[in-house]
Amino acid sequence: MSYSVTIDLHGETVYSAQKVLTARLKNISPDVREVCVIFGYHSGTALKDFVMRYKNKKIAKKVLGLNQGSAVFVLKDG
Repeated sequence: MSYSVTIDLHGETVYSAQKVLTARLKNISPDVREVCVIFGYHSGTALKDFVMRYKNKKIAKKVLGLNQGSAVFVLKDG
């Protein structure tokens, strides 16, 4: 059964956000197909810019969320 998880980066710096994303994706269950990344939008665009540039071999594509302060990572199978 595939499912999605959420990673909330509110209050993180770009440096700490990178550590959080990398650690969470490294340990993510193979059943997860989508990761909703919440970065917020009231405190500037640094986290949004970082999230949209972030690269990881597990990410197939990125989609901006319906909310201005989030994005969805669609993960590769397996």
